[in-house]
Amino acid sequence: SQHGCICCTSHSRGGRLPPQTTHSKYIGCYIDDTKRRALRGASFYDYKKMTVFRCQDNCAERYGSYMYAGLEFGAECYCGHKIQAPNASESECNMDCKGEKSNLCGGANRLSIYRLELNGSAIFKGCFRRPANVSLALPFSAVIQNMSVDKCVDMCTEKVGRPLHLSSFEIDVTAAIPSPLFSLHEPENEDVCVHRCQGEEFENCGNDEYFVVYQTQVQDKRCMDRHFLSVRAKHLMALASFPGAGNTWTRHLIELATGFYTGSYYFDGSLYNKGFKGERDNWRSGRTICIKTHESGRKEIEAYDSSILVIRNPYKALMAEFNRKYGGHIGFASQAHWRGKEWPEFVKNYAPWWASHTVDWLTYGKNVHVVHFEDLKKDLFSKLKEMVQFLGLKVSEDRLLCVEGQKEGNFKRSGLRKLEYDPYTPEMRANIDKQIIIVNAALRKRTMSGIPQEYMPR
Repeated sequence: SQHGCICCTSHSRGGRLPPQTTHSKYIGCYIDDTKRRALRGASFYDYKKMTVFRCQDNCAERYGSYMYAGLEFGAECYCGHKIQAPNASESECNMDCKGEKSNLCGGANRLSIYRLELNGSAIFKGCFRRPANVSLALPFSAVIQNMSVDKCVDMCTEKVGRPLHLSSFEIDVTAAIPSPLFSLHEPENEDVCVHRCQGEEFENCGNDEYFVVYQTQVQDKRCMDRHFLSVRAKHLMALASFPGAGNTWTRHLIELATGFYTGSYYFDGSLYNKGFKGERDNWRSGRTICIKTHESGRKEIEAYDSSILVIRNPYKALMAEFNRKYGGHIGFASQAHWRGKEWPEFVKNYAPWWASHTVDWLTYGKNVHVVHFEDLKKDLFSKLKEMVQFLGLKVSEDRLLCVEGQKEGNFKRSGLRKLEYDPYTPEMRANIDKQIIIVNAALRKRTMSGIPQEYMPR
């Protein structure tokens, strides 16, 4: 688990903000063949806001600690563990990044590639305005000569030995755990932190108004304690979702945010062994804060007094469940399964269930709180706060801030594995889009916000 560190210095003006999610080194311009990619791991595109930092951050952290990050055509990001293409002339990587004109992001069929030095010391979190009361918000301070990111992080991690946000002004370093006084919820444009560290010319350390924030590997223990309810619950609360919609991840978040174990309608030994101790309890025991279920029959739904219903983009949920079905909780289905008869048969049967599952819970559920998986990913703090309140518990802001630093849990795939082709045929898409419209209508019927626009059929 991780929690943070802030490093900033001042009075070293000028220059462009280099990639800082992790230490990196630019290694050159490379040819990229669309049929045989130079970097063959995860990839994503953003034709409005792509930056070198964002590409590196995703390759280093979100998609599974790749060794290389490459940018192409100003807007495309590719990750990989090795480069499988020859060099090109530097002049051919000549396109500005869509999100930052000060850096180059490859060219047409050309990749600007960086090597990521993933030493596990810290994760770049962004640029933040200096809090009004620094001594209260960041109570630890020290003096470091020739400031660099590594020195800042080492001070937090080794000498202080607790989850810290570390900041420096010139050569002074201060630190603290995130709190309501400095929650890291309002990052600034990274350009305002373009001031070099005294001890490292390619790193930035902020200034007298802004901090550059890093998250260390030291564990924040404010949300780690969990136990069963001391008084058995009189009302049963379901945590319902279609398989592959993020139920296990949501359980992880709820347990950290509340301090109480979640239960399950099933028993999964692998989940129990990974710390979900409520997994072994009978689902009617009343000792857990909510009960995981994928059931969707009227009788099963009416057994609960209230429910949190998690809904996820069916295109993502179907692929996630297919991977779980054929590769386990954190594994992946093989190419043979994707290209064989299993996948089309799976989509044919499961796509209608994705819709009927949600419609059933909206129809028969007595008191339903809907959580869209995509909204939870984007705005974890406020959405999780709403869930805690719906569970009838007092919100602990310290616990929620702690959850943000260790939100991933033990059952996260390193992104959906990038397939070399689109697994969805036009016929599959037409069917799934029809199901999305059905669910959207059901949500509107209950005067709830509809399906997120990002996957609503156009």
